[in-house]
Amino acid sequence: MLTINSRIAIPLGELNFTFARSGGPGGQNVNKVNTKAQLKWHITQTACLPADVLARFQARFANRITKDGALVIQSQRYRDRNRNVADCLAKLQQMVAEAAIAPKRRRATRPTRSSQTARLRQKQAHGQKKQQRRTPPASD
Repeated sequence: MLTINSRIAIPLGELNFTFARSGGPGGQNVNKVNTKAQLKWHITQTACLPADVLARFQARFANRITKDGALVIQSQRYRDRNRNVADCLAKLQQMVAEAAIAPKRRRATRPTRSSQTARLRQKQAHGQKKQQRRTPPASD
């Protein structure tokens, strides 16, 4: 189980890992061992996410979700396969935790009377400053 918070936990059976050859440093080992980890999780078929969290997750990370509803995360940061798997799980945990936080609702407020008068005074002062810059009209 990958525990996100007290109400969300993802069973590891829903996560599919594939491995491939990794780029970057590794010496002779890089051409022989599949260390890059790729995680696929079908979020449209999961029952472990509440509906509101799922909707926020799909909206926030739409560019990482394939057409068939699979989230794809990959990691090739480390030279070790197990550390890359742990990195993928940490990334997934952070993404779901981010989507689990409900956004605060905005409360509509009105400007105070003093802020309105201050704004109007500032506008008048700015207009007077511009009017003083004008050349006076030519009188015959």
